[in-house]
Amino acid sequence: MRVLKRIIFIGLLLQFALPASAELRIEITKGVDNAVRVAVVPFAWKGKRRPPIDIGDVVSSDLGLSGRFEALPTSQMLSFPNDSSEVLPRDWRMLGVEYLVVGYLEPREVSVRLHFELYSVLRQTVVATQTIEGLPMDLRDMAHHVSDVVFDELTGIKGAFSTQIMYVTAMDDDQGRHFALNIADADGYRVRKVLESKEPILSATWSPDGKMVAYVSFEQDGRPAIYLHEVITGNRQILTSFAGLNGAPSFSPNGKEMALVLSKDGNPDIYILDLQSRRLRRITRHYGIDTEPSWTADGKSLVFTSNRGGQPQIYQLRLADFQIQRLTFEGDYNAKASVLKDGSGLVMVHRRDGIFHIALLDL
Repeated sequence: MRVLKRIIFIGLLLQFALPASAELRIEITKGVDNAVRVAVVPFAWKGKRRPPIDIGDVVSSDLGLSGRFEALPTSQMLSFPNDSSEVLPRDWRMLGVEYLVVGYLEPREVSVRLHFELYSVLRQTVVATQTIEGLPMDLRDMAHHVSDVVFDELTGIKGAFSTQIMYVTAMDDDQGRHFALNIADADGYRVRKVLESKEPILSATWSPDGKMVAYVSFEQDGRPAIYLHEVITGNRQILTSFAGLNGAPSFSPNGKEMALVLSKDGNPDIYILDLQSRRLRRITRHYGIDTEPSWTADGKSLVFTSNRGGQPQIYQLRLADFQIQRLTFEGDYNAKASVLKDGSGLVMVHRRDGIFHIALLDL
């Protein structure tokens, strides 16, 4: 039996629109009911000049964004240890803190060394410790790494704080509306503009190695085309620009193929494009609309949205024999499915009683 869970908020979406002048901020309005209380003590700085960022603030923010942790405000801390040997467990038990993150930064000749420990207040022992080194400009990356280690250690799930998000901004001026494709850290900081256009930018998606992005743009006389864009160099090329719809690109897990939606043969159907040979294969043939393909982690199946049953629902297609199975039955609208990396479920847009939710479906 498949279980559908409604989620109040998902912190990271790959694409959405907001004013270009607005700074991206992600806020978790509600997390799990039994969030683990942690305290990230301000890291000591063993140098003369203060570091450009507060490592502890970044780690606290990261953990809070996950919805799984409640970070204790610095103003409520009773002591400020920078090493596990300085921890007074009673100070933290009084505050209901279960885990501490303590550490220090030590400037070297051209780099900065960061040492941290994850301390269990209940067991009164260090459960994880690391020393890493990087350039001063890498301090935010180092902080995200600390967050990843803590998250992994306490949940058993690989942290995603060192990853990036991609989103679209829109801005109006005297010359009309302009769109921009932006990349930022997972917490919304260090925004970098990848592309600016007077035409809408849709369906932006990452390649598995993070070096390429694909998206739909309307720069060809207002007609949709799918572009492949190198993030570092800015070089790009058109992958498909057939008559009609060109949309919903999705990289295969190995990065060698792309699932996409074309209507060049008269109806929106799903195709697979070999990115090296440019060979195109039609995958679905149905009078309904088939769209929004997403690969399973093993690359052997696609999940997609189709109205072939009368309403938008999620289906799975097995590439070996083209067998199709309907996955969703709750609600009158289920779309934009994305399969979890471990294959245990998928995240999607779900409507029930006229209200839209972000939902998780166990597979």
